[in-house]
Amino acid sequence: MCQFSNNAGISISGWFLAFLAGILALLTVAKPVLAQEKADLASPSCIPSDIAALIVSEGRMVRVGEVREGLGGKQQERHSAALSSPALISSNDREKKEAYKVLLKEARKDDAAAMVNAGVFSLAGWGTQPNAGAALYWLHSAADHGYEPALYDLGILYFKGCGVPKDAGEAFHFFDLSARGGYAPAEVNLGYFYNNGLGVPRDDVAAALWYRKAAESGEPQAQFNLADLYLHGEGVPKDESEAFVWFQKAALKGHTGGQIMAGSMLAAGCGTSKDLAGAYFWIFTAVLQGDDRGAPTLRGLERQLSGAETEEAKARARLLVAGVEAAKN
Repeated sequence: MCQFSNNAGISISGWFLAFLAGILALLTVAKPVLAQEKADLASPSCIPSDIAALIVSEGRMVRVGEVREGLGGKQQERHSAALSSPALISSNDREKKEAYKVLLKEARKDDAAAMVNAGVFSLAGWGTQPNAGAALYWLHSAADHGYEPALYDLGILYFKGCGVPKDAGEAFHFFDLSARGGYAPAEVNLGYFYNNGLGVPRDDVAAALWYRKAAESGEPQAQFNLADLYLHGEGVPKDESEAFVWFQKAALKGHTGGQIMAGSMLAAGCGTSKDLAGAYFWIFTAVLQGDDRGAPTLRGLERQLSGAETEEAKARARLLVAGVEAAKN
């Protein structure tokens, strides 16, 4: 049986809640993620104004960039948007207004991706006055087309209580619709809702099912969560070897929680052969990405490894981080 200290401080609930709290972007077309800010129904906008500069363009797609606070990013499936304006990378108010006009024009032509982006801009007050009502109108319009990112984003609004009353049941409803359309980010959230009994009775078997769907499509957060279920035997048979496999898959995608857990299991010989140099590699990789929760374990490993071994592990870690960052770009 694996025995870990609290140095890594990682659990499925703690890590996913940290994930929810660690993302600034609320709604996107190309890369939808979870919201950070608590809802303030007295304010029409649930997105802080200081993230306007994080708008970036991806070819013919637009998204709101993530701010990573020691957390692994998520590789999301991409969706085309009906615009390709360089104004989207600027924080200039005039250019944002022009971009918003382009979005509205395309949204009125029934382009679902542009509808979602028009909702993003309306909610954030980019190029227009913050207007949660307009945001909901465009999101529901896109959702009526069966557009899974719009359904996902509506789930986020109800989960956070942004422009609407907070309602876990409604959030579950929209995540369920989006997930059943094959949208991996919604599959992750649906697993989390089942695992924690949010808007639906707790069902760890269903949680494992939805985590697995997203994990097999390459979602690192789902891979991490599925690994945690195997580690604790929740919804799946307890299997430390299978847990290690999924933690390592998440680790390879840049998920720092997965890196710390993979390293911790290698250090303890839990679910895998003991490998102190491998443990050092994974935990140092997480530290390089700003997550120092495994630092105490790292210091302990340094006392057991030679200088040459630690330097080789550091070099490998730097190469992996560079590769992960290149893949994101």
